[in-house]
Amino acid sequence: MIRWSERSRPLAPARCASPPTPRTTPRATPRTTPTTGHAAAGASSFTLEREYPLGPELLAVCHAWRKGGSDLLELASKGAPEAVALLCRLPPQRQEALMQEATSMAKRGLRVLAVARGVQEAAGLPDRPLDLHLELLGLVGFADPLRPTVPAAVAECQAAGIRVVMITGDYPATASSIARQAGFSDCDAVITGAELDGMSPAELIERARTAQVFARVVPEQKLRVVNALKAGGEIVAMTGDGVNDAPALKAAHIGIAMGGRGTDVAREAASLVLLDDDFSSIVAAVRLGRRIFDNIKKAIAFIVAVHVPLAGLLMVPVFFSSWPILLAPVHIAFLELIIDPSCSLVFEAEDEDPDIMKRPPRRPDERLFSWPVIGLAVMQGASVLVACLGVFLLARDSHSADAARALTFAALVVSFLFIILVNRSLTRSALSMLRVRNAALRWVALGTAALLAVVLFFPPTQRLFHFAPLHPPDLALALASGVACVLWLDLVKRARRRTQATRSE
Repeated sequence: MIRWSERSRPLAPARCASPPTPRTTPRATPRTTPTTGHAAAGASSFTLEREYPLGPELLAVCHAWRKGGSDLLELASKGAPEAVALLCRLPPQRQEALMQEATSMAKRGLRVLAVARGVQEAAGLPDRPLDLHLELLGLVGFADPLRPTVPAAVAECQAAGIRVVMITGDYPATASSIARQAGFSDCDAVITGAELDGMSPAELIERARTAQVFARVVPEQKLRVVNALKAGGEIVAMTGDGVNDAPALKAAHIGIAMGGRGTDVAREAASLVLLDDDFSSIVAAVRLGRRIFDNIKKAIAFIVAVHVPLAGLLMVPVFFSSWPILLAPVHIAFLELIIDPSCSLVFEAEDEDPDIMKRPPRRPDERLFSWPVIGLAVMQGASVLVACLGVFLLARDSHSADAARALTFAALVVSFLFIILVNRSLTRSALSMLRVRNAALRWVALGTAALLAVVLFFPPTQRLFHFAPLHPPDLALALASGVACVLWLDLVKRARRRTQATRSE
C-alpha cells in the first residue's frame, strides 16, 4: 500500500461558491512564531487566543485571533468543504451549490479547501467550534501534481504483481482524479472514511483485497487499513511523512518515511527513509532487492555445483587403489582462485534479468537454500564429475597418469567457467549471456585461461602440478567435455520459459 504527495502550490485565487459580502473580504493574517504565538506586521499585532484543531468528527481547523487589546476576536477557519459548510450553518441550497463547485474542482485533480471567517467577542468564546459564528468566503484549489516518474513506476509495480493503494485525506473526486493520472486500474471505486467506519473488520478485510483508493481518511483509519491488509495475507509497505502517519508506518511490514519533508517521528517509526521523496525510488529498491536475491541464488548454485566434482575427484581415488591421486593441494589452490572471485565479484556485478519486474512476488517463506536450487546445483556438479571421470578413464589407457591428470584438470577448469556462464541468468541461455557484458567475468575468464595455459604448457609449472605434455587433439576433447557437461541446463531454462508462457496464455 503506497501513498504519496508533492508539496502543494496555489493554482488560482480563491473561487467562491457564492459571492461574499464586502464585509467578508479575506484578510491576511501574520505568521506566528512557534515559541510565543505572536507576530507583527507593520504596526498591527495579532495574538492567537485559541485553536480548535482538526479532528475525526470535524475535518476543519479554526483559530481565534486578538488584534492588539481589542475585545473582539477575528475568527478564521479552513478545512473540508462539507465541514466548513457545517460550521457556517449554510442552508441546504447553498450547501449543495458549494459541494457541486468543490466536486467540479476536485475532478480536475485539485486539492480543495473551504475558508471562512467571522468575528466573536472574547468573553463569549465557545468551547466547541460548532458554536462559532462564521461566514463562508469560498473555495481554494491547490495543484498537487504527480511527479513525471509516478505513472511509469505504478505501471512497473502492476507488472511486477505489486498492488498500489492510495490513502489520502483529500476529497474523493480529487483522489479519483489523481489515481487516474497515476494509472490505477480502478479509480472510481473510492472508499471514504465514513464508509470505512461503517465496515466490520471482516468486511474491511474483504474490501481491502481489491480497493485501490481510500479518501477522506483520518490517521486512525490508515492504521485500520494497514491492519486489514496484513490480516488478508498481504505484505504491506506504507509510506508517510507526518506525525499522524507514524502508527501506520510502525504497523506495516515495511514503513517508508520521506526523508526530505518527513517529520522526525515518521522517520523514527519507519524501517526505511527515502532521501529524495520519490515514489519511483521505491520501485527501484524493489528491482534492486529482486536482483540481489537472484544473484545470491546464482552464487549459491555455483558454490554447490563446483564442490560436487571437487569432492568426487578427491574421494574416488580413495576407493580405487589402482587410481592415481587426481587433485593435490596445489590443484585445489588453483581452483579456489576461480571460485572465490566468481562468488564475490562476478555474480555480484551481474545485472538483473530483463523480466525481473514482470514476475509475481516470491512467497514470503521462500528460502535461499531451497530444494529446487540445491537440487539443480547438485545435478550440475554431478554432470561435471561424470564428464571429468570419463575424460580420465579414456586417457588412462593411452596416456601416462600425469597426462590423464592434466586432461582431467583442464576439463574441470573449463567446466567451472561454463557453470558460471550458465548460472548468470535464471532464464536466458549461456549463448545469449555471452553478449551481456560483465567486466568481472571477463577478467576472471582471461586470468583463468592464462593461468591454465601456463600450468599446462610451461615445464616448471607442469612439474609442480604433476602434469605431462599434452597433444592438441587430446586437449580439444577435454575442453569440449568441460563445455558440454553443463549445457543441458539451457534445455531446462527453455522448458521453464515454455511452461510460463503456457500458463500466461
